[in-house]
Amino acid sequence: MSRAIHRLVPSPAGRIHLVEQGEGPLVLLVHGFPESWYSWRHQLPALAGAGYRAVAVDVRGYGRSSKPDAVAAYRMLELVEDNVAVVRALGEETAVVVGHDWGSAIAADSALVRPDVFTAVALLSVPYAPRGGPRPSETLARMGGDEEFYVGYFQEPGRAEAEIEPDVRGWLAGIYAALSADTMPGPDRPDPHFVAPGGTLRDRFPAAPLPSWLSEDDLDVYAAEFERTGMSTALHRYRNMDRDWEDLAPWDAAPIVQPSLFIGGALDASTTWLSAAIDAYPTTLPGLVSSHLLDGCGHWVQQERADEVNRLLTGWLDGLTPGA
Repeated sequence: MSRAIHRLVPSPAGRIHLVEQGEGPLVLLVHGFPESWYSWRHQLPALAGAGYRAVAVDVRGYGRSSKPDAVAAYRMLELVEDNVAVVRALGEETAVVVGHDWGSAIAADSALVRPDVFTAVALLSVPYAPRGGPRPSETLARMGGDEEFYVGYFQEPGRAEAEIEPDVRGWLAGIYAALSADTMPGPDRPDPHFVAPGGTLRDRFPAAPLPSWLSEDDLDVYAAEFERTGMSTALHRYRNMDRDWEDLAPWDAAPIVQPSLFIGGALDASTTWLSAAIDAYPTTLPGLVSSHLLDGCGHWVQQERADEVNRLLTGWLDGLTPGA
């Protein structure tokens, strides 16, 4: 099997760092928060071995990709154009796009906005929910009662950074454990997605060993990147939700019609809170090939259950009609 190759390619952000392995139809892998291309380390060789050109990017603001200063530089349509630029820089006209967490939303909107480029889409952990409803900031303000939902907590520049950056490695270990099936707090413990008045997110992270899918060396890789870059440009994705709501108005309530796949963890809050979005798939994802909730799995599906996710991804890719 070919080895993985690191490259920098031009994009509207400046440059996008990617890791490429294999030959064949292009499959673009887009990570979420707080991760990097490294979250696809198990998928790159598996997809390459199955006859695909697997490419995992560092989303703008992460890792070795460019990091524009302006908060508004991280709006969704900018990230879609980064994905298009990567496809073009690799000498391709089309690609299948696969995303996890925020990467799931980026992948979905890439397929929605540029169906000429992204001919199929796989979404991991976060279901597709079309643009609509009230402005996101209005919804966030009503969540949590006396407590604050983590997305709202991330809105003010510098606030979450002040919690995370003094101990990046410890904070990352905590959030990975808090959302992993084998280390997440039990139902009798306070929800780690919310912040108590005057508190921090880390207050509710479990004081437990690392989850089984994450080695000390893996954690070192993630921590080294964020210790080098800081957290602000990664957090800016959350700070553009109202801009995204405005920018995506032309696609209000629009379905994604290309062939699609969904894989989520049955113990992930993303799939339980957004269960109505999954129920709506016959309308919102009319090209859905299959949808899977993995029993006993948390949020980090492609790392927690790498073999199962690889099997589902390659089976779905193999079933796509030529040129789909």
